[in-house]
This record gives sequence, C-alpha cells and structure tokens, in this order.
Amino acid sequence: MRFFKPDYNKCSDEELMELIVKQDERAFDTLYVRYSERMLNFFYRMLNRDENKSQDFLQDLFMKLLEKPYLFKKGNKFSTWIYTIASNMVKNEYRSLQVRKIVSKMEDLSHLPIGAWMDDGDIDRQHFKMVLEKEIQNLSPKHREVFFLRFREELSIKEISEITACSEGTIKSRIFYALKRLAQNMQVFDPKRG
Repeated sequence: MRFFKPDYNKCSDEELMELIVKQDERAFDTLYVRYSERMLNFFYRMLNRDENKSQDFLQDLFMKLLEKPYLFKKGNKFSTWIYTIASNMVKNEYRSLQVRKIVSKMEDLSHLPIGAWMDDGDIDRQHFKMVLEKEIQNLSPKHREVFFLRFREELSIKEISEITACSEGTIKSRIFYALKRLAQNMQVFDPKRG
C-alpha cells in the first residue's frame, strides 16, 4: 500500500500544521524554512538587537510549535497565530526583566566607516538608515512592535490587532504615534527645512 506524499512546498501553512499534528517532520521542516528568518528578525528587533537572545527565542518558539501543534485551531491563519505566540513571548520577557522602555545604544555616528568608494549620496543614505534604526529602537516596545509588524512584515491592521490582542483603533493610534514621533525626530532629513 502506497501512502500519498504531499508536495510540501505547495502546501499552505495551515495544511502543513495539520501534517505536523500527525508528526510529519518534513512538514515541520518546511514551515521552519518559511518562517525562521522572519521570526528571528522579529525577535532581533523586539529584543534590543540581542542576537543570542533572539536565536534562543526562535528555538523556543519552534519547540512550542513542535511540542503542542494541536493548539493551532483549524480555520485560523497560521502567520497570525505564530506572530501572536512570538509577541507574547516578548511581552513575557519584558515583564520578567521589568523593562518598561528599551533603548538601543547605537555607536556614535562618527564611527561610520567611510571609504573612498562612497560618494556623498551613499554617506547620506547610510547616515539616514542608521539614524532611522536608532529612532525606531527608541520607540516604546508597543509602538516599535506595531511599526515592525505593519511596515517590515506588511501585515494588515486586522492581523496586527489579532496578534497583539488590541483593538484595530488602538493599533491605528499606535502606528500614528510611531510615525509622528519618527517624523519629528527625523526632521533634520526633511529637504524642505533647508
């Protein structure tokens, strides 16, 4: 008797979860490949750019998925579910460390490596990116989280609302606040100000 072998790469995330419940290792491997980089990036940004801690959180996240795949409810969207778990892990970390505000201590911009191969435009772009990243890290964790989910992961307001367990109005407000704060703190780059 031959068993049907699905084309794992063509399976939806939700179909892969059904296979993982049946202890299909290849389905797990496929989901891991699809989401590990995205989730690592999420943890990295939310955990103050701590690479080791981010790696640990990534492994914990996928261990949770592997140990209790039955917690995923059929009919839900997998990406929303996994981001919800990741978001809760980060919130628990904040609580356990009693962190109210995490601020990245980026190196002074004067240490920016400027080689002879860089023209003024390259230097300006590099400077802008560094300042922007610093300002994003200076946002409160809840504002940084919604900013990241909306603009880096390109999730909808509804998906972010489900992930964070906040109303859509609250999510819109947090995004507005984050953008307003970034705009205020990045005014030096506004060409109209010159």
